[in-house]
Amino acid sequence: MKKIIAAFDGLSFSESTKDYSIFMAKHMEAHLVGILLDDVTRHSYSVAELTKYAGSFDDHLEELNQKDKDARNQAAENFVRDCQQAGVNYSIHRDKNVALQELLHESIYADLLIVDSKETMTRFEEIPPTRFIRDLLTDVQCPVLVVPSSYKPVENIVFLYDGEPSSVHAVKMFSYLMPGFKNFDIEFLCAKGEDESLHLPENKLMKEFMKRHYPKATYVVIKGFIEDKIVSYLAHQKKESLVVLGAYRRSRMSRLFRQSMADVLLNHLKLPLFIAHNK
Repeated sequence: MKKIIAAFDGLSFSESTKDYSIFMAKHMEAHLVGILLDDVTRHSYSVAELTKYAGSFDDHLEELNQKDKDARNQAAENFVRDCQQAGVNYSIHRDKNVALQELLHESIYADLLIVDSKETMTRFEEIPPTRFIRDLLTDVQCPVLVVPSSYKPVENIVFLYDGEPSSVHAVKMFSYLMPGFKNFDIEFLCAKGEDESLHLPENKLMKEFMKRHYPKATYVVIKGFIEDKIVSYLAHQKKESLVVLGAYRRSRMSRLFRQSMADVLLNHLKLPLFIAHNK
């Protein structure tokens, strides 16, 4: 049985992460672990809010901390209730240290991590990809499914392929982890520059590999400015797609000058992204 971990901020519980996690656990016949990141530095209130209170500081602080504790406990109860109703095998970890470090450590012992694309582990919202997600994807030790904040059942799988080993590795990992998706509609998408041919990179070897894993896959090659073309193609999908890609292979310095394709897709689309990278 495979192990999925799903990351939650108990003070801003992601219903979408929960729903996608249950969906994936069913299709993978996996054990689902809810990782409640009860980071001791994370509060729903600010220091400024505390200074505005006219009464006893200690009493007010205790009241606010109890409110946070109740919210986290309610999040855990919601996760347990819905897992039980869905009939999936589950457990919960309540991690109380620094959220990012706890989650990275948990990822060493997981087959798949699921997290909301808007997760920040702070009181503030950010445009995806958030700093938390960027840092997570850089050092995570298992494939990650980054999901939008609104759940929609997956109907179609799109593999992004550019001829690089990372994109082939992502196909392998998805195939090994999720054999239950082999009967879904499968598209193999390759984007190339205007001056390039329409042939797939390593066409013979790649199709030989894909035939063993996804014999009914359809192949699509699009030309133009690669990032724009991929975003446009995926934005006009008629079915709810899950996108598979390799990413975050480059150094931190490299990403300062050029976005990862995962960054681009997270910024422009609301689709679940399965990201696997070989280091």
